[in-house]
Amino acid sequence: MEARASPRPSISIGGGGGFGAGRGDDSAFSFLSKGWREVRDSATADLRLMRARADSLRTLADRELENLLASASTALTSAPPPPLAAGAPIAELEFVRTRIQPKISELRRRYASQERELGRRVLEGWAPRGAGGPARARVDLSGITAIRNAIVSEVDGGERWRRAVWSGEVEAGEGKEWEVVRMIRDGIKKFERRSQTSEIFEGLRSTGELVEKFKSSLKSFNMESQGSKEIPPLDLPEILANLVRQSEPFLDQLGVRRDPCDKLVEALCRKQNHSLSEDTSLHVNDKSSDELDLRIASVLQSTGYHADDGFWSEPAKYEVSDNKRHVAIVTTASLPWMTGTAVNPLFRAAYLTKGTRQDVTLVVPWLCKSDQELVYPNSMTFNSPEEQESYIRSWLEERLGFESNFKISFYPGKFSKERRSIIPAGDTSQFIPSREADIAILEEPEHLNWYHHGKRWTDKFNHVVGVVHTNYLEYIKREKNGALQAFLVKHINNWVTRAYCDKVLRLSAATQDLPKSIVCNVHGVNPKFLKIGEEITSNRESGEPPFSKGAYFLGKMVWAKGYRELIDLMAKHKSDLDGFKLDVYGSGEDSQEVQSTARKLDLSLNFFKGRDHADNSLHGYKVFINPSISDVLCTATAEALAMGKFVICAEHPSNEFFMSFPNFLTFKTSEEFVARVKEAMDREPQPLTPEQRYNLSWEAATERFMEYSDLDKVLNNEAAQPGQGRNRKNTRTSQPNLSDIMDGGLAFAHRCLTGNEVLRLATGAIPGTRDYDKQHCVDMGLLPPQVQHPVYGW
Repeated sequence: MEARASPRPSISIGGGGGFGAGRGDDSAFSFLSKGWREVRDSATADLRLMRARADSLRTLADRELENLLASASTALTSAPPPPLAAGAPIAELEFVRTRIQPKISELRRRYASQERELGRRVLEGWAPRGAGGPARARVDLSGITAIRNAIVSEVDGGERWRRAVWSGEVEAGEGKEWEVVRMIRDGIKKFERRSQTSEIFEGLRSTGELVEKFKSSLKSFNMESQGSKEIPPLDLPEILANLVRQSEPFLDQLGVRRDPCDKLVEALCRKQNHSLSEDTSLHVNDKSSDELDLRIASVLQSTGYHADDGFWSEPAKYEVSDNKRHVAIVTTASLPWMTGTAVNPLFRAAYLTKGTRQDVTLVVPWLCKSDQELVYPNSMTFNSPEEQESYIRSWLEERLGFESNFKISFYPGKFSKERRSIIPAGDTSQFIPSREADIAILEEPEHLNWYHHGKRWTDKFNHVVGVVHTNYLEYIKREKNGALQAFLVKHINNWVTRAYCDKVLRLSAATQDLPKSIVCNVHGVNPKFLKIGEEITSNRESGEPPFSKGAYFLGKMVWAKGYRELIDLMAKHKSDLDGFKLDVYGSGEDSQEVQSTARKLDLSLNFFKGRDHADNSLHGYKVFINPSISDVLCTATAEALAMGKFVICAEHPSNEFFMSFPNFLTFKTSEEFVARVKEAMDREPQPLTPEQRYNLSWEAATERFMEYSDLDKVLNNEAAQPGQGRNRKNTRTSQPNLSDIMDGGLAFAHRCLTGNEVLRLATGAIPGTRDYDKQHCVDMGLLPPQVQHPVYGW
């Protein structure tokens, strides 16, 4: 029967073959030999080090014995003859000199030769068997064990030998001498092992008893606590109160105001007696609501119920790794369009970068050249986003007194002539990387999300803040079928802000009362205007006349920006304001119509092209007039106050922040308007105090923003636990949050509706804005939407 060789496994290295016959065996054997040589060299170095240490210890012991012998010899030769009674010590010293010293020298020579022989045998055991043998090596550990025992015996032997010398046992011979020492050493080691084992078991036994006692005490404590405090279940009034409170978002969509709901909750809470006493029910509604939350949480905890934060929520993807937070400011306009949503977010980004806890990115729309010509003044256009970014930074550097290191990013946008605003094209959130998706500030959140078809902001970001700039309902009411459109837009705004924001800041009470909102002015003025005001004050103190011109009005020339109110007032009181002339600066879509109407009425209005409010030609005016009631918080009004001018405005919620300034004059009727104009023209404005100047600054506005947006709390909480990102699905003992479930449902429904092109067009969207177009791909270097989303839902 023919013998067959068993197959060898082939080990592939790189791109070559495996180990086999011929050259493969040679390379394998050389590789193994090299490895064994390295191991042998390392072991040799270790052996030499151990031998050197043993030699030093042995030399030290020999030196001590030699010193002893030398001292004994000196005592024998120099000391006088002792009496007879002292003969025994002399005999012992003579014994050490004649018998022990030669024995030490002989033992030293013997063990030195044995040590060299033992080292040679160990090193031979490490070497391979040879080229002719099998290509494998075996480690002989017996050599290392022998070396260790030899060294230990030598080190211990010196000490044992010295003890044996003084005990008189060396005369029994070498074998018996070392046998006795070995027995003693083994006995000592066994005793030590027994004592250590007993101590370990004793320690484990005592530790186990301690743990059992601790566990039993915890169990007894838990049983006592559960037995001593039994939490009763929720009764019917509590359940109804919680249901009404959780249904407030839905009732708000139906037009039911919050006050009746709060009163109903308070009345229901007053009927239950578990945690809300009669004294507590007399407190504010927030107190009752908080105590109801505690009551529900205690009941749920007693049942052991656990719930996630929300059914629709997803865990946040951003995690803090370098103690730096990331803030993305997304706005709906950009320079050189001189509008509030372009200027104010730019200053907000610059002043937020002064903080050391966060990095800031400003996200602005990019328009194609055809839209740039419609929006930007003086037919200014840009060939690339980098060119526009350079313009924005140079404009900002001229007005700031410090260097701002924030990043500027762009998202595709299109200009709507009907709405006179920029509408995002595609999913705006995708232009913020997930590694930077931490905190989002949405400037005009309702505007950004009207047609938003993409990822939910609160799912991608840890904290989302909306800042409402515009009173859209006031503008829409002026259009055809304005009442019906305003009704629809009002509910859509409620819908998108509730679904996409954690907190909403309204610049004034003139805006729509949105969910999760609070009123606070978080805008400041350009530092350049404060410097102009200081220069005017210094000129007044030096005796120079601070103002050489009368009154003016500045604003985008569209009817909704106060031009209708201005012409009506001037036409109604033409005779009362005889001799009064007003200069008007502005450009816009309604310029020709506004100017032709003023000429027909023969009004004393002088029209000029729009210009920057900080232009030198405007410094000499003493009175700024702005009768608009459609503004939310007029930036030009704040700038005029910062320059130390009189400001005449309508008494309106949009102007509430400015009413504390002495140079701010308001009117309710047209007759009061005439009186305010005459008063301002006859008097001189008061200089601003340092506190008033600070309240107008961006430093104060940033402090208010950090406080009212809860951004300060978010940063401080994360600073307390660096390296741990917030997770929206952290499980805790709580009640199911119906509000979060509803918000998620609203976001889901909004995404479904905005994915339908027919519904988008029916609600006024620009055709083709669900995704960005080819021109955006060319300008911004983007992949086509079909490539980025090959399977695109809805």
